[in-house]
Amino acid sequence: MLAPAVTALGYELWGVEHLARGRKSLLRIYIDRDDGISLRDCELVSRQVAGILDVEDPIRGGYDLEVSSPGLDRPLFTVDQFRRFVGEAVRIRLKAKLEGRRQIAGRLESVSDEEIEVRENSRSFLVPVDMIDRARLIPEP
Repeated sequence: MLAPAVTALGYELWGVEHLARGRKSLLRIYIDRDDGISLRDCELVSRQVAGILDVEDPIRGGYDLEVSSPGLDRPLFTVDQFRRFVGEAVRIRLKAKLEGRRQIAGRLESVSDEEIEVRENSRSFLVPVDMIDRARLIPEP
Protein backbone atom coordinates (compact mmCIF):
# COMPACT_ATOMS: atom_id res chain seq x y z
CA MET A 1 0.00 0.00 0.00
CA LEU A 2 2.87 2.42 0.80
CA ALA A 3 5.49 1.35 -1.76
CA PRO A 4 3.91 3.08 -4.80
CA ALA A 5 3.70 6.41 -2.98
CA VAL A 6 7.27 6.18 -1.65
CA THR A 7 8.59 5.17 -5.08
CA ALA A 8 6.67 8.01 -6.77
CA LEU A 9 8.52 10.44 -4.50
CA GLY A 10 11.86 9.03 -5.73
CA TYR A 11 12.76 6.77 -2.80
CA GLU A 12 13.05 3.05 -2.19
CA LEU A 13 10.82 1.63 0.52
CA TRP A 14 13.52 -0.32 2.37
CA GLY A 15 11.23 -1.85 5.00
CA VAL A 16 8.47 -1.39 7.54
CA GLU A 17 8.37 -2.33 11.23
CA HIS A 18 5.28 -2.26 13.41
CA LEU A 19 6.23 -2.46 17.09
CA ALA A 20 3.76 -2.73 19.96
CA ARG A 21 4.51 -0.28 22.78
CA GLY A 22 1.73 -0.38 25.35
CA ARG A 23 -1.39 1.48 24.25
CA LYS A 24 0.36 3.11 21.32
CA SER A 25 2.41 1.28 18.74
CA LEU A 26 5.27 2.50 16.56
CA LEU A 27 5.15 2.27 12.78
CA ARG A 28 8.71 2.74 11.51
CA ILE A 29 9.24 3.14 7.77
CA TYR A 30 12.74 2.94 6.33
CA ILE A 31 13.45 4.75 3.06
CA ASP A 32 16.61 4.80 0.98
CA ARG A 33 18.11 6.46 -2.07
CA ASP A 34 21.52 6.21 -3.75
CA ASP A 35 22.57 9.70 -2.66
CA GLY A 36 21.40 9.22 0.94
CA ILE A 37 18.49 10.40 3.05
CA SER A 38 18.09 13.80 4.70
CA LEU A 39 15.69 15.04 7.35
CA ARG A 40 13.74 16.81 4.59
CA ASP A 41 13.35 13.49 2.75
CA CYS A 42 11.92 11.88 5.90
CA GLU A 43 9.50 14.78 6.41
CA LEU A 44 8.29 14.60 2.80
CA VAL A 45 7.67 10.85 2.95
CA SER A 46 6.10 11.13 6.40
CA ARG A 47 3.49 13.62 5.17
CA GLN A 48 2.64 11.47 2.15
CA VAL A 49 2.46 8.21 4.12
CA ALA A 50 0.44 9.81 6.95
CA GLY A 51 -2.19 10.84 4.41
CA ILE A 52 -2.43 7.31 3.02
CA LEU A 53 -2.62 5.78 6.50
CA ASP A 54 -5.35 8.23 7.51
CA VAL A 55 -7.47 7.18 4.53
CA GLU A 56 -6.75 3.43 4.57
CA ASP A 57 -6.62 3.12 8.40
CA PRO A 58 -4.79 -0.27 8.45
CA ILE A 59 -3.63 -0.08 12.09
CA ARG A 60 -5.97 -0.51 15.05
CA GLY A 61 -5.50 1.93 17.88
CA GLY A 62 -3.05 4.78 18.20
CA TYR A 63 0.42 4.73 16.75
CA ASP A 64 3.40 6.97 16.16
CA LEU A 65 4.76 7.20 12.63
CA GLU A 66 8.52 7.40 12.18
CA VAL A 67 10.29 7.68 8.81
CA SER A 68 14.01 6.98 8.85
CA SER A 69 17.07 6.09 6.82
CA PRO A 70 18.16 2.46 7.28
CA GLY A 71 21.56 3.71 8.52
CA LEU A 72 24.87 1.87 8.62
CA ASP A 73 23.43 -0.95 10.73
CA ARG A 74 20.51 -1.25 8.34
CA PRO A 75 17.90 -3.92 8.91
CA LEU A 76 17.48 -6.48 6.15
CA PHE A 77 13.91 -7.42 5.27
CA THR A 78 14.01 -9.28 1.95
CA VAL A 79 16.08 -11.93 0.18
CA ASP A 80 17.06 -9.32 -2.43
CA GLN A 81 18.43 -7.09 0.33
CA PHE A 82 20.49 -9.99 1.68
CA ARG A 83 21.84 -10.57 -1.84
CA ARG A 84 22.98 -6.94 -2.05
CA PHE A 85 25.14 -7.40 1.05
CA VAL A 86 26.87 -10.76 0.46
CA GLY A 87 30.33 -10.47 1.98
CA GLU A 88 29.21 -8.08 4.74
CA ALA A 89 28.90 -8.77 8.47
CA VAL A 90 25.36 -9.47 9.71
CA ARG A 91 23.59 -10.20 13.00
CA ILE A 92 20.53 -12.43 12.78
CA ARG A 93 17.91 -13.22 15.41
CA LEU A 94 15.94 -16.39 14.72
CA LYS A 95 12.30 -17.23 15.47
CA ALA A 96 13.40 -20.60 16.88
CA LYS A 97 16.69 -22.28 17.77
CA LEU A 98 18.94 -23.52 14.99
CA GLU A 99 21.72 -25.83 16.15
CA GLY A 100 21.01 -24.64 19.70
CA ARG A 101 21.28 -20.92 18.81
CA ARG A 102 18.77 -18.06 18.51
CA GLN A 103 21.34 -15.49 17.35
CA ILE A 104 24.07 -15.72 14.76
CA ALA A 105 26.59 -13.03 13.84
CA GLY A 106 29.11 -13.42 11.06
CA ARG A 107 29.91 -12.89 7.39
CA LEU A 108 27.06 -13.32 4.90
CA GLU A 109 28.49 -15.91 2.50
CA SER A 110 25.64 -16.77 0.13
CA VAL A 111 21.91 -16.28 -0.42
CA SER A 112 19.26 -18.35 -2.16
CA ASP A 113 15.49 -17.91 -2.18
CA GLU A 114 15.17 -20.46 0.65
CA GLU A 115 18.23 -19.93 2.86
CA ILE A 116 21.23 -17.80 3.65
CA GLU A 117 24.69 -18.93 4.66
CA VAL A 118 26.47 -17.12 7.48
CA ARG A 119 30.05 -17.91 8.49
CA GLU A 120 30.78 -17.25 12.13
CA ASN A 121 34.51 -17.71 12.68
CA SER A 122 35.20 -21.16 11.19
CA ARG A 123 31.61 -22.41 11.40
CA SER A 124 28.96 -22.04 8.69
CA PHE A 125 25.23 -21.84 9.37
CA LEU A 126 22.58 -22.44 6.72
CA VAL A 127 19.62 -20.39 7.91
CA PRO A 128 16.19 -20.93 6.34
CA VAL A 129 14.80 -17.53 5.33
CA ASP A 130 11.48 -18.26 7.05
CA MET A 131 13.31 -18.73 10.40
CA ILE A 132 14.71 -15.18 10.40
CA ASP A 133 13.01 -12.89 12.90
CA ARG A 134 15.32 -9.88 12.47
CA ALA A 135 18.55 -9.21 10.62
CA ARG A 136 20.89 -6.22 10.57
CA LEU A 137 24.20 -5.32 9.04
CA ILE A 138 27.07 -4.92 11.47
CA PRO A 139 28.98 -1.75 10.54
CA GLU A 140 32.69 -2.32 10.20
CA PRO A 141 35.05 0.27 11.69
